[in-house]
Order: sequence, then C-alpha cells, then structure tokens
Amino acid sequence: MPSKSPRCVAEYTSYRSNWPTGPPTASPYTREDAEAEQRAQPPCCVCKEEKSKRDECMLFSKSADPAADCRSLVDQYKSCMVGYGFKV
Repeated sequence: MPSKSPRCVAEYTSYRSNWPTGPPTASPYTREDAEAEQRAQPPCCVCKEEKSKRDECMLFSKSADPAADCRSLVDQYKSCMVGYGFKV
C-alpha cells in the first residue's frame, strides 16, 4: 500500500477538522432580527386590515360623531401601529 504524502495528510486533517461534529446549530437569524425587520417596514405597509376597517367605519358612519362611533377600531389601529414601533 503506498504511503500518503505529509501534505495530503495535513490537508485531509485540516479539512476534516472543519466538519460539523454534532447536529446542525440554530440559524444566527434571531427573534430580535425578525422583530427589527418587521419594524423596519414603512407605516403604509403595516396594519392594513385594521386601517381598512377604521377608514370604512369613519367614511360610512351615519353617526353625528364618527370618531366616537369608531373609537374601538381607531384604538385597534393605534395599538397595532405601536406594536410595529410607530408613535401614534
């Protein structure tokens, strides 16, 4: 059996030492990264459903005071925006 050259053995040893030895580790992408990415969106692109309901209520309210009539929807929209880091 031919012997392996020292260079070949060193390369193999170096290559082998870089192999993972256990189960795959968690991705470096963390929950904080996901939250930061979510907060990085412009205001027009978040809380669309809440905004739509609020706008529809305000536009089509038969009340003399639509703001009072739609207060719960306005509060839902505000709390959604605050959840994305916007100051309302």
